[in-house]
Amino acid sequence: MTQWNNTRGIYAITAPELLPGNLLYERVEAALATGLSLLQYRNKRASREQQLAEVQQLLPLCRRYDTPLLINDDPQLCLQAGADGVHLGKSDATLTQARTLLGRDAIIGVTCHNDLERALQAQADGASYVAFGRFYPSQTKPLAPPADTAILSRAKARLHLPIVAIGGINADNGSPLVSAGADMLAAIHYLFAHPDVSERVRQLNACFSVSAHR
Repeated sequence: MTQWNNTRGIYAITAPELLPGNLLYERVEAALATGLSLLQYRNKRASREQQLAEVQQLLPLCRRYDTPLLINDDPQLCLQAGADGVHLGKSDATLTQARTLLGRDAIIGVTCHNDLERALQAQADGASYVAFGRFYPSQTKPLAPPADTAILSRAKARLHLPIVAIGGINADNGSPLVSAGADMLAAIHYLFAHPDVSERVRQLNACFSVSAHR
């Protein structure tokens, strides 16, 4: 299991429509080499066999760059593949169930949308991080409930966990989220829909430098 040492930075999430075939590994490695905090594998379309095969190819890349690999919504796949943890949405396995299955060292994140009480409960239940959003229009989840940047400031004051911001984030709008309290910026399309993934990672990482100088 990879040690999670970098809890501030870019949280990349894969998308099958953007990363067909070997493009998955090529663009993920470009992102990893440039500098990620976390990588989440997300492919709800694939068979279990394909999911397992893709995760087993991504794991050595993540190990090479000391970046934890999380699985979207599927603790069983995480366990089967030997990944580092899971990200759970509202309709997925409970945090307690996932923790029991995966053990105390697994990284387990929870989607909290715009709900601070849900985040506080996740913290009490042993979450590793919480995610708020969507903050801007999202191509992946256009119908997801919107979140206000004020939730990040309120969360920062009451949580001792890393805080992830997600939803339509790019180099132009990421810095205010970091200033408001986000420790990580999650991105899908902004990273992986572009041929120069390395440049996109650099642009998003720069949001942390801009925020620090405000």
